[in-house]
Amino acid sequence: MDTIIKPLITPAELDAKIKQNEDLVVIDTRTPEEYAAGHLPGAVNLREIFSFLATSTPDGIQHLQKTFTDLFGSVGVSGDETVVIYEDAMNTGYGQSCRGWFLLRYLGHERVQILHGGLQAWKAAGLEISDAPVTPVAKPFAPEVNSSLMLTWQDMLGALEHDEIVKLDVRDADEWTGESSSPYGKDFAPRKGRIPGAVWIEWYKLMRADSEIPMFLEPEQIKQVCAEAGITADSEIYLYCFKGARASNTMVALHEAGINNVRLYFGSWNEWSRDPSLPIDEGLIDALVGASS
Repeated sequence: MDTIIKPLITPAELDAKIKQNEDLVVIDTRTPEEYAAGHLPGAVNLREIFSFLATSTPDGIQHLQKTFTDLFGSVGVSGDETVVIYEDAMNTGYGQSCRGWFLLRYLGHERVQILHGGLQAWKAAGLEISDAPVTPVAKPFAPEVNSSLMLTWQDMLGALEHDEIVKLDVRDADEWTGESSSPYGKDFAPRKGRIPGAVWIEWYKLMRADSEIPMFLEPEQIKQVCAEAGITADSEIYLYCFKGARASNTMVALHEAGINNVRLYFGSWNEWSRDPSLPIDEGLIDALVGASS
C-alpha cells in the first residue's frame, strides 16, 4: 500500500502539481450545474461522493464498495495517481470533499488529498477557473478495502457497553438536541436524538470562526477543543454524523492534530434512526448535560 500523504493541500501546492503535469486526478464534488459554471482546470465532476446514502448491512457495504469502485474508475482513478478532491468551501458542502477522502482511503487508495479551503480558497489565490467540459478516461480500479476504517451499526451498538470508547457526535446543534432529525429537514429521518453515551463537538468548532474562507484550526487549537470534550491523543473514537460527511471533515481535523485512533460509522444517524430496535437518547436536558461533560 502507498505511504499515506498529508490530508490537506493548499491551492498553491495543487496549482504546482497541475502545471508540472503530475499524474493527478482532480475531483469536483459539487452539483453538475455548479461544476459547469466554473471548476478547476481539468477537474472531473463526481457528485455521488456527497449524495450517496450508505447502510452498514453486508449488502449495504457490498453496494457501497461496488458503487465507488465503479465511479472512481469511471473518472480515471486507478490507484496509481494522486487524487485531489474539493468542494466549494469546507463548511458549505457539509464536508463532502472529506467524505471523498475517506471513501478512497477505505477502498485502499492512500494518495488522496483535500483542497484546503475548497474552490473559494482557489479563487482567492487568483488561480485559473475553467468552464470547459472534461471527458474523463476510465481506468480499472482494483480496491484493497481497509475495513478497519469503517464501523457498522453492530460495532457502534457494541461500543455502548464500553465507556472507554468515545462515541463522538459532530452534527449541528439542532440535531444533537433532538430538535431536528437531519440537515435536510426536521423529519427527514424517523427519529430524533443521539446515540446513547455520545459526546458532542459541533463540526464547525474545528474550523476558524475568524476566517473569511473556512479553514481548519491549528493542531493545538483542535487538541484544546477535543480536550474540553474529554478527548486526547490516546482516545479511541467512534465518529458519526448524519451520513458520514461532517464526520469525515472531523476525522481530517483530528488527524491534523495527531488524534489518529478514529473509526467512522459511515451509515451514521441516517441508518441508526431508521432501525427502531436501536437505542437512542432524546430530550433537550440530557443533550445539554452531554454537551457539557
